[in-house]
Amino acid sequence: MKKLFISLALALITLTAGAQGPRVKTAEGVIEGTYESGIKVFKGVPFAQPPIGELRWKAPQPVKAWSGVRSAKEFGPNPMQLNPYGDMNFGTDKRSEDCLYLNIWTPAKTMNEKLPVLIYFNGGGLIAGSGSEPRYAGASMARNGIISITANYREGIFGFFAHPELSKETSYKGSGNYGFMDQVAAIRWVKDNIAAFGGDPERITIVGESAGSASVSALMASPLCKGLFAQAMGSSASVIGYGKIATLKEGEKAGKKTMKAIGCKSIEEMRAMPAEELLKKSATSNMTKMYNIDGYFFTEQPEETFKNGRQTKVPLLIGWNSTEAPITFLLGKNPMTIASVKKAITPRFGKDTDKVMEAYGLKTDADVASLPGARLAADMFVGFSTWKWCDMHEKTGGQPVYRYLYCHPRPAMRNADMVPGLAGGVQKKTEENKNALKVTGAVHSADIEYAMGTLPTNRVYDWQPEDFTVSDIFQGFYLNFVKTGNPNGLGLPEWTPINGQQTPSVMQIGVNSYMKSDAQLENIYHTVDSVIWK
Repeated sequence: MKKLFISLALALITLTAGAQGPRVKTAEGVIEGTYESGIKVFKGVPFAQPPIGELRWKAPQPVKAWSGVRSAKEFGPNPMQLNPYGDMNFGTDKRSEDCLYLNIWTPAKTMNEKLPVLIYFNGGGLIAGSGSEPRYAGASMARNGIISITANYREGIFGFFAHPELSKETSYKGSGNYGFMDQVAAIRWVKDNIAAFGGDPERITIVGESAGSASVSALMASPLCKGLFAQAMGSSASVIGYGKIATLKEGEKAGKKTMKAIGCKSIEEMRAMPAEELLKKSATSNMTKMYNIDGYFFTEQPEETFKNGRQTKVPLLIGWNSTEAPITFLLGKNPMTIASVKKAITPRFGKDTDKVMEAYGLKTDADVASLPGARLAADMFVGFSTWKWCDMHEKTGGQPVYRYLYCHPRPAMRNADMVPGLAGGVQKKTEENKNALKVTGAVHSADIEYAMGTLPTNRVYDWQPEDFTVSDIFQGFYLNFVKTGNPNGLGLPEWTPINGQQTPSVMQIGVNSYMKSDAQLENIYHTVDSVIWK
């Protein structure tokens, strides 16, 4: 019996040792992934050299070739970051400056199918997030016939630090925007290699939420992206909105303040500082001007690019959530009164503050805690900037623009001791915050798991049957758009693009999804637009 057990054990070891995952030959070498529920998965695939040492604060460099078979079975490290949001859950505990990796879920059988491709860029305010987050995982998308990809990019000071010394090092005499350049490098790598995974390099769609959505708008505005992708989707943010982004000089000036706050006197000193130390010191340095007109990634204000039709002209599916942020986003601990609102938004709107408040219908203290206040908070957070991107691309892009408003609220949390936080996060319930962030609609980031078909990866919420119904609808729109450039399809409500409509018809996504025009809301946006861009 003992001999039989040993023989079986040895046989099992032999079989396991001989098991081979799917292999693909990329331009740099062969990688081996895993099989997961009928799809092929490749994790931790490098798309650029590690941006460490002398490559810290330089544009991403091409991957160096390797010999033999490289394992692609585990996520690469998350980008360097702290944890400012409570809702981020990662597929790996590792974090490192060496973070430029992407992950591929492909349903291809022969690797010759020429399937459509989706690349997701994570949110997180350009200071946090990762392609390893389960809510972005591509398994569900892949099971529905597309190749789904997530890609890391440098966050915070590692990805968006400008300084005169860095500008002197470049041929274009600019600096910053390295995180955006990482995204370009990821798209370019996918375009060059995706055919080997069964994908069509001419059918790439890029998408992101929050900072990822802002990234998509930036990528559309950048001359570095011409011809790299065929379609785009964005959720809840853009780089066009409340005025101009930083000039190079403004970015460099902010960088000099950051260097001084960190306690360094040169870029050489900053490059020599260990990544963990730099991360901790930069967290208290109040980094501002996260991106700028560096003369390379951005050659002009993105608003000018879209205004003059110089953006990448592709079909666009775009929207935001019904209750992106509570009124406390604007007021903090101040009383919920008209006077508090006026004080909070005057720095933004100046002498036109009364005009804006009138447009939103903010007349009495009661309005602050109701729909007018909720709309103002949502729009000042991300709503207006997303509208501006949508409006400008419809006017000059020459391609269909599909606009939505995501309305379905999340269910209750499974843990009664937690409450929602800002930006879609969660936090421990206290007497002070137990009622502060209560909202009735869809908060910021609530759409991600629904659109990507990843509800089961998030165990914070007590998902109900209607949540999966909404997910089927939202994911169906995403899938159709990635496959055809049009979200319409069997079993879904008909979605009309806004092109040429005086009052746009907007898809209201929820359990009962339908098209709706809202002249009052459009009047609000045009009023704010006239104030900001006059």
